[in-house]
Amino acid sequence: MSEMQSGARRRNKFLVVVDDTPECKVAVRFATARAVRVGGGVTLLHVLEPPDFQHWMGVGEVMREEARQEAELLLQGMASEIQAHSGLIPEFVIREGHKRDEVVGLIEEDPDIRILVLAAAAEATNPGPLIKSLVSERSGAVSIPITVVPGTLTDQEIDELT
Repeated sequence: MSEMQSGARRRNKFLVVVDDTPECKVAVRFATARAVRVGGGVTLLHVLEPPDFQHWMGVGEVMREEARQEAELLLQGMASEIQAHSGLIPEFVIREGHKRDEVVGLIEEDPDIRILVLAAAAEATNPGPLIKSLVSERSGAVSIPITVVPGTLTDQEIDELT
């Protein structure tokens, strides 16, 4: 039975990968504006990447817990900005692994995520490793549209575009 026949309605959610880069705030602002426009929601994903080296078990656990606490603070800060600006309350997701794999995995697991929003780094020669990976190297791995916005957009430009 199709979604329309069953009467079930999926919610359109915009997924944003959150980190501490300046362009991330642009992606969050753009996704929020689009979500408000279509009556959707925003999902904020932060990925804790595995360390390049392994410490003693106890030290490694402390580092993981500190990273998780920092991620929660970052997401809470973003959520406060989203709510103050738009009234939306975003979802948080924190995962451990490789960013590309965790983005693809979350999209596969949550059928309400309809668009991935990423912001390109200001450097003209390198939009960022995640964009490069998802848009060119593994473009077939993502089953939803990817919106890449310039990381240099102002709030006014975002408002005009959305």
